Amino acid sequence: QVQLVESGGGLVQAGDSLGLSCVFSGRAFNRYAVGWFRQAPGKEREFVAAINWSGSRTYSTDSVEARFTISRDNAKTTVYLQMNNMKPDDTGVYHCAAAGRDYGLGDRSQYDYWGQGTQVTVSS
Repeated sequence: QVQLVESGGGLVQAGDSLGLSCVFSGRAFNRYAVGWFRQAPGKEREFVAAINWSGSRTYSTDSVEARFTISRDNAKTTVYLQMNNMKPDDTGVYHCAAAGRDYGLGDRSQYDYWGQGTQVTVSS
C-alpha cells in the first residue's frame, strides 16, 4: 500500500519562502510521477506542480512557475516543493499525489494515491 506524508507547512508572510516535503513509501518510488495540488477554502483542488519519475521533466501552473520549484530525491523517496516569494493566494492545504504514469500530470484524476495534506497560510 502506497503512503504519502507531507510536511513543512506553516504560517508565513507575503514574500517569504517555505519548503514542503512529501515522503513516499510502499512501492517502487522511481516508477511514479508525483504532483503537488492545493485547495483553498471553498475552492476546488488545483494543480500546482509535478515531476516525472526520473526527475528529468517538471511542470507547473502559470501562477507559480517563476516562484515554486519541484524536485525529487529517489534515494530518499521524497519530493520537495520549494516556494519562494509567496503570496496570500498561495494559501491552502497542499497535497502531494503519486501517479503511475508520466502524462496528464496536471489532471488530478490521473493520480492514484494522495497524502492527507499540510496547511500553508500566507498573510499579507
